[in-house]
Amino acid sequence: MAAALGSEQLTFAEVDELSNRIAQTLAGRGIGAGDRVATWAGTTLDVVPVFAALAKLGAVFVPLNGLWGVEEVAETLRRCKPTLLLLDAAHAEGVASLAGEGWTNVLRLDELATLAATSSNVDPGTSVDETEAHVVFFTSGSSGVPKGAVLSHRANVLRSLPGALLEPRGAMVCPYPLFHMGAWTIALQQWQARDAVVFVTSASAEEIGAAVQLHRATRLNAIPAVWRRLLDALSSTRPPDLSTLRFADTGTSATPPALLSAMAGALSGAQVRVFYGSTEAGGVTVLEDADIERKPGSCGVPGPLVTLRADARGQLFVRGPLLFDGYLDDPEATREALADGWFATGDLADVDDEGYLSIVGRVGEVIRTGGEAVAPSEVEGVLGAHPRVADVAVIGLPDDQWGELVCAVIVPAPGGPPPELDELRELCAGVLAAFKQPRRLYVADRIPRTAATGQVQRRLLVEELR
Repeated sequence: MAAALGSEQLTFAEVDELSNRIAQTLAGRGIGAGDRVATWAGTTLDVVPVFAALAKLGAVFVPLNGLWGVEEVAETLRRCKPTLLLLDAAHAEGVASLAGEGWTNVLRLDELATLAATSSNVDPGTSVDETEAHVVFFTSGSSGVPKGAVLSHRANVLRSLPGALLEPRGAMVCPYPLFHMGAWTIALQQWQARDAVVFVTSASAEEIGAAVQLHRATRLNAIPAVWRRLLDALSSTRPPDLSTLRFADTGTSATPPALLSAMAGALSGAQVRVFYGSTEAGGVTVLEDADIERKPGSCGVPGPLVTLRADARGQLFVRGPLLFDGYLDDPEATREALADGWFATGDLADVDDEGYLSIVGRVGEVIRTGGEAVAPSEVEGVLGAHPRVADVAVIGLPDDQWGELVCAVIVPAPGGPPPELDELRELCAGVLAAFKQPRRLYVADRIPRTAATGQVQRRLLVEELR
């Protein structure tokens, strides 16, 4: 089995045949090497043979966020100029509006499947150079404006091949949506090892737990918020069976040591690991299971083929063959992100005397208070340990006297009152300098986070509270 979603499955032979037929159909519609084909769909197995077909044609796969509305899609289409837009039935009602924007070369995935059924099962045999564009992933980054990160065939092979060969495999559950780089990197890793990727339509503990049980999955990579849901579900009246897991991976946002400890305790048969990386850089560092307790708060050491350096501010730069090629049709943004082969991550990093990396904040998210700099993630790491704090974000609020005030926004744990500001400051005493301690406290029902990676949307919080 190559891929599964619920009760649906695709074997490797089926993916190969379907992708050949789809490639022949698309070629008949004038799609060839270098053409961009966008998809606007939810999580569906119908996209898997399309992904393979476009690679066989040398065309470029451009997955769009299935949660976007018509206006967001239209704006992105203007930026990426695809030759064809493929969409699922759930998004078909947007076709009329897109036609008004000038996008008329649109085809539903089910219509494509019907057309492909009568096409020949022959690989198009297109010659594709490894440096040519394979996929464009749109990522908002710190600016909030989607930019298309271009990944070559070579980068995607190198991002997925080494790990696939060096570790024991088994089915892997992938909770990331199919417009996200993580979903396709996981899929390629599994396929390189001739094993299965199991997709889910939501990141709920119920659906992920059911997928692990059904496929006896040995691998699961999820953001910290999803792991919290799964750990909570283990103490429910109908806990999922996660005993088959052998690798429990997390990352993409700050991962509290307490969460990692809870994962290790609940998943006794699994290695717990933390990965740090991005769409533009691929996998950058990994903290292995043996170092989880020894290096709390760290995201590990550089992976294979990765070279790191930091500038005077502590901003981390990455170099190596895993990097993206630049932002699609955006030379100015590319120049800002890539200089002399080094990618500017925008993350502030500390490195200890053993070479272990810790991400302490974002360049654009540093709070300036009274002339001092405060990394929000450092304060969040301390406040998150309070037993009556379920979730926390630290932001800087404008202030005439101090420039910015350190503000803690907390979601209280159920079953008790939220902590007072004095309690949180007392928790920080002796751990953080006085200027890093929160001066304001807000209690919220939820912390706004990005859908794909769970990163705190600090600008949104500032706008809500100022």
